[in-house]
Amino acid sequence: MTSEFSALLRRLRHAAGMTQEALAERAGVGVRTIRGLETGERADPRVTTVRLLADALRLRPQEREELLAAAVHRPVGGGRPEDPSGDGSRPDVPDDRAEPIEAGRPASALHDTLADTSEQLAQAVATRWRREEEQRQVHDPYPLPVRWRPVAEELTDHWANIRRLPAGGTHGPLDLSGQLDEIVGVYGRIPSGRLVVLGRSGSGKTVLAVRFVLDHLRSRGRTEAVPVIFSIGSWDPTAVTFRDWLAAQLTRDHPGLAAPGPGGPSLAAALVETGRVLPVLDGFDEIADGLRRPALEALNATTLPLLLTSRPAEYAAAVAETDVLTSAAAVELTDLTVSDLADYLPRTTRKARGGALPATAWDPVLSELREQPLSAAGAHLAAVLTTPLMVTLARAVYSDTPGNDPAALLDTQRFHGPEQLEDHLLDNFTTTVYRALPGHGQGSGGRRTVDPERAKYWLGYLAHHLTRLDTPNLEWWRLGHGLHRTTRTWVTALVISLCIGLVDCVVGTLFDPLRFQLADGLAVGSLAGLLFGVAYWFMVAAKDTVVAPSGVRMKIFGREGKTRRKSLRRLAVGLLCGLVFGVGYGFVHGVLNGVLAHIDVPTMLAAGLGDGIIYGLVFALGAGPTLGLLTLFESPLDIRSAVNPISLLRTNCRTVATQLLLWAPAFGLLVGLAFVVVIRPLPALLGPLVWSLATALKLGVISGLGGALGYALSLTAWGQWAVFSRFWLPLTGRLPWAVVPFLEDAYRRGVLRQAGAVYQFRHARLQHHLARAYRSPGVRQPPT
Repeated sequence: MTSEFSALLRRLRHAAGMTQEALAERAGVGVRTIRGLETGERADPRVTTVRLLADALRLRPQEREELLAAAVHRPVGGGRPEDPSGDGSRPDVPDDRAEPIEAGRPASALHDTLADTSEQLAQAVATRWRREEEQRQVHDPYPLPVRWRPVAEELTDHWANIRRLPAGGTHGPLDLSGQLDEIVGVYGRIPSGRLVVLGRSGSGKTVLAVRFVLDHLRSRGRTEAVPVIFSIGSWDPTAVTFRDWLAAQLTRDHPGLAAPGPGGPSLAAALVETGRVLPVLDGFDEIADGLRRPALEALNATTLPLLLTSRPAEYAAAVAETDVLTSAAAVELTDLTVSDLADYLPRTTRKARGGALPATAWDPVLSELREQPLSAAGAHLAAVLTTPLMVTLARAVYSDTPGNDPAALLDTQRFHGPEQLEDHLLDNFTTTVYRALPGHGQGSGGRRTVDPERAKYWLGYLAHHLTRLDTPNLEWWRLGHGLHRTTRTWVTALVISLCIGLVDCVVGTLFDPLRFQLADGLAVGSLAGLLFGVAYWFMVAAKDTVVAPSGVRMKIFGREGKTRRKSLRRLAVGLLCGLVFGVGYGFVHGVLNGVLAHIDVPTMLAAGLGDGIIYGLVFALGAGPTLGLLTLFESPLDIRSAVNPISLLRTNCRTVATQLLLWAPAFGLLVGLAFVVVIRPLPALLGPLVWSLATALKLGVISGLGGALGYALSLTAWGQWAVFSRFWLPLTGRLPWAVVPFLEDAYRRGVLRQAGAVYQFRHARLQHHLARAYRSPGVRQPPT
């Protein structure tokens, strides 16, 4: 039933000459939301949503008040019906950001579900970034100063737009001055909720983004949006819309958000569509050059509040090609001063012994910077130590490493300019964090002992891998994607061939002589490797798609139409692959039996053909239904199932194990039953056939185990991790055999950071430096 608000919204939209789709796009809400509000299906719109609609419709002040009054069921200019005071307040709605609740009516199940999900997401985000600050030693001894200043006017929108003023309103600039611990307050002064933070490499943009998220979460109300950091460098705006990309990133980092949401395809999509996620977009400059303009245009097509970080040159170039970020204010981070260094660096190292004053090893360096700023040594070092990144590296190399004297940074014979100093700090950072500590060993219970040169080589490969993929995200399920597609296909086929051949030999010896089974295992392994290799090529490698973590568990009922259609496609693929494999294996099996029985060639070929028909039907009837069942039984995990990359890896490992527990007995049972069913009517067509229940049992066991292994290794994320990260890349020396401990150790040492379900290098400069060093001519793998 339509309401006063529904009729009013529809009338105002028609008066503005806008379709529902156009209003939804301009307001930054879903079309389904607009449709529901106009039909009365959604009778309790959020005040923030109504304000977005009013902004998009460009309503006059009186029309805005009328629309807001209709939304919360109160007369214009007066109090709500349940608020006789007339001041517009209500005890159960503390502020305008809360959900409006009609008198005597409980909150809707939709809002309760999304509010609970938002709370869980907020807890996961806060936990993750608090841990990240600890790993980065941000508060040891205190956060480095991060300040900002206004940017050139051509990089910001009109102040009237930023202030969301109606036509004719005053539009003076806002006071956006502040420092790191004031970022939430500064952001709160911006009515549009859109802020661009510019800063050169290492200037503290990511530190500011993290501090914004944590401080915002501390003061966040239950119904306010949850700030979430997204590495925007991985977004391709020409392939996926902004909201869809946000939902996909949320699903990747929080697999439970893939669960079907109320009125939407997933909880992640519902959170984005209802404005319950505040995007903190880190690294606009990391988007590919040709995609920055469409990315900025796509962001301008929405009115979502957001915080965007970028290097100045890349953002300015994108603005020159199209326009500024609509309704966004912008600030630029400033350099650290010598006074900042004098306050910070001495407190990161031990005091020198003796003397009346608590002198430190940094005193000679700081004296040079203060007293002789124009000297070559002072000028070069002052140019380097202007960003938190370089100060952090200098601290790691000299304050945190006993025996290293920071006065070496003043050696102009060794360092001819700022570039050499930066390369020195980047080079020595890895060596420093992997240094062997006195009395520390592999079994001491502390950090792993890793040779610094080998660690640098392995990290160099990882950095090179990310550079080739043009992404900052180190995803464990994509570690093999740095290899050529043909190489990946052959390696996958080889590993599957070896595994299935071994299974056939081991299990088959329980039923047949070893000599026969060795030949049978060679034939089965070769055919299976070839078949799964071809399937992998067409389903994954040729399309260069990603076998992403499935993040599923078994569920039988409540399936969606899309899932059922996918199951039918898998059923068809399974029938075809089973038929091809069965015909090939059956023919080889018949010929092999003929050779061992010393029968003539025509009879041997006839036997091979007959076995090919039998085994083709048997494997088709086994593989098709099993693949369909695997898809039909998938269901999302709990939202708290994965809080970091290793947790997601272990979760996916359990998922694959569950799938194998389903695949192996189901496929084996179906193959065994199909063998019995197919055998009975065929003697009349093909002549006498030799079979027994033992033969059916053997075929079922080998088929179940072999088929499950082939599927897991080729078509699951964990399988691809096992093939490449646990076998091929360590075998070729690109990574250590213990990959997971190495990555966790690199995270604990501060070389890597966690960003949801992926790792990233702690600093983009460090990644680029390691990748360049890995590609340098003459670089060879260090000896074991």
